[in-house]
Amino acid sequence: MPVPPDLAETVAATTGFMPVDEGDALYDVALGARPGTWLEIGTYCGKSTLLLGAAARSRDARLVTVDHHHGSEENQPGWEWHDSTMVDPRSGLLDTLPHFRPVLDALADVCSAVVARTEVVAAWWNSPIELLFLDGNHTEKTAQHDYRAFAKHLVPGGLLLVHDVFPDPADGGQAPWHVVQAALADGFTETAQHGSLRVLTAPDA
Repeated sequence: MPVPPDLAETVAATTGFMPVDEGDALYDVALGARPGTWLEIGTYCGKSTLLLGAAARSRDARLVTVDHHHGSEENQPGWEWHDSTMVDPRSGLLDTLPHFRPVLDALADVCSAVVARTEVVAAWWNSPIELLFLDGNHTEKTAQHDYRAFAKHLVPGGLLLVHDVFPDPADGGQAPWHVVQAALADGFTETAQHGSLRVLTAPDA
């Protein structure tokens, strides 16, 4: 199902790195997920959160999005995706939380935001997950941690979506691709590919 025009306009005006076609696919795949708890790892300013939140609302699901809001490695000074306008003059650190706030307000009925590192959240998370979207820090260590820490909570048949998957190193970093390989080795089934977005289904118990 295509993204509604008013939602597409809001998403387009929100800072982020999700290509339009992959965002459309994310929304469409999420519409096919079961109700329950959906978890997004990597919020940034909320571009993908808007899409997942709208889908969750229509599916009577609840979305939780996790981010420490100080940016991934590639968002830091000296890196390609650094945006100096997002640096908090008080702390000197990148801070995307104020930019995400309007998104959270728009999704207040369906979305909860956890402002913390995934290592902290993983220590207490114990809720079953119907949909897991991995789009956080793309270093090898963190990407593997996020997969191992949260994919184990997916219910049988739940959806695992991994963004920025590039099998060819010339196209991008390899950590998300290695996450997909790990998931396949763990019994997940890949069901779709939309650009750099991979869709997998959790194995039966």
